[in-house]
This record gives sequence, structure tokens and C-alpha cells, in this order.
Amino acid sequence: MPTHHPHRTRPRRRLLPALTLACLAAGALAVPAHGTPGTATPGTGTGALQQAVTRQAAASFPTWGTRWVVHTTSDIDSPSAGTINQTSPGQDRVTADYQVDTGRRVCEGSACSTFMAHITRPVTGFLTVAAVDIPEDRLPGVPVRPHAPPPPAPRPGSRQQTLQRAAAWLTAHHGRPVPYGQHLYWRDGYRQDCSGYASMALGLPTPGENTVGLAGPRITRPIPMSELQPGDLVIDALGNNNTRHAVIFEKWNDTAHRSYTAYEQGSTNGTSHRSLTYGLTAGSEYKAYRPLQYGN
Repeated sequence: MPTHHPHRTRPRRRLLPALTLACLAAGALAVPAHGTPGTATPGTGTGALQQAVTRQAAASFPTWGTRWVVHTTSDIDSPSAGTINQTSPGQDRVTADYQVDTGRRVCEGSACSTFMAHITRPVTGFLTVAAVDIPEDRLPGVPVRPHAPPPPAPRPGSRQQTLQRAAAWLTAHHGRPVPYGQHLYWRDGYRQDCSGYASMALGLPTPGENTVGLAGPRITRPIPMSELQPGDLVIDALGNNNTRHAVIFEKWNDTAHRSYTAYEQGSTNGTSHRSLTYGLTAGSEYKAYRPLQYGN
């Protein structure tokens, strides 16, 4: 789903995907529309050749708009694996190897689709077909696989649930990030600033703690930055409400711990999922904290 992009101002062009077929002779049969497999006995004949094409086909399609969320599974409520921005280098096309019909319709402007495409470039994950610049509601020539049921809900108060709740605000505002506001409240009852966002992700009572409260002994305990794990917090609890800040740690970006990926609610872009270095320089006011609800 998208987090931000302008409405379409021109009709989408009818473009054919660029197909890459591995290990096939020049005279091989084309992939059937929507990935329909052949019906001949497996292993021989036309049906087997068509099935081989279907399994090996990958197609490249143009994208449109900016900051479409690529999800970790075909469930549109699953966490973000990254974003697609048509204006960024290498992100004006995606490569898909299969798609699933989720039954959940995603619309943006004139583009609607229930299909999620599994893409392998430039980010690996699932992207709504509404983000692809084609007139159809599904990818032509790309195999359709059954939609797997969503995984079991994470245990309440777990690190997995914290990250899943944090990712939800990336697309909660009509497919876009929840806007920032110290005096605004989202429809779930949480304040739309950094501490309200972190409180929402942790499942704390509405409207959320302030930043000093998040760093307090009722909710968290301080830990070394080197011990950060998914769902922990990085907090600057000093200063005033214009300088204090909190982010939700997801993962280290390298073994040297020179940067990390985190979920953040900021005044510029609202909810974001990006690389940060808060707390990694000597003398930084940002410190690491572990929510007590994780039990470790």
C-alpha cells in the first residue's frame, strides 16, 4: 500500500511486461495469461513445458507514485519490508515472479486491485498491483498462487507485536503515514507524536505516555546501546517537548553497529521506517531502553 504519492494526472499507458525466461529455447511457448498452467501429463508434452515456463518466468513492470509500502507477506497489514519510490534510482520498475489474490481491494485514484505481487527487485516482498503502471488489476503473464492465511497473531506484549503495531501507522492514513501532531489524536485514541506512537506500538493505555514516562521505571529499564533488540526504544528524555524524542528499534544495519533501522513518528514526514544513528555518537542524549513487558 502507498504511504504518499500524488494522484494520477494522466492515463496509465498500456505497457507489456519485459519477460525473463530461464533456460528456454527461442521457440518455447509463451506463458499463459495470469499464469494458467498446462493440463497435459506432468513431465512431458505441451503442459509440462507450459508449467516449466510458469515456474521460471519473472516479469518486469513500471511503477508509479512514491513511497508505496512493500510488505513482508501478502497480508496488507503485515510489517513493511521497504518502500518503492518511482522517482528514486532503480525503483521505476519492479520484477515479480508470482502474485496472489488476497480478496482485499486496495485503491488509489483510478487504480484498484485485490492482487499482491511478490517482487524480487528492487525490494523483496509483496506489493499491491495498484502500484504498478498497467491498466489491468493483475499482472499479465505472472503466475497466480493461492493466498496463504495470515500467520497467527503475535503474543500480546511481544516484540513481534510491537513492530507489527508500529508498521500499521505507515499506511493507516488512507494508505499514507499518520501525520505528526503533539495535540492531535489518531482514531485509535493515541496522541500523534513520538511518545504517543511508541505507546501505541507497546499497547499502553491511550492517549499514551510522554517521553519522560516512556523512559521511567514503570515501563522500561535502561540498557547499553549495543544490546538493543527488535522492539526496544531509543529515547532522548532530556530538554523540553520540542527536543525530547523516542524511536522504536527494529534491527542493526551492519555488524559494526554504525546505524540501525527504526520506526519513528516525526514532525516532517509523520510515521516513517528508516535508518537512524541516534545514540551512536559519544555524548549523545539518546539512550537505549527495554520495555519491561518483554520480560527480559
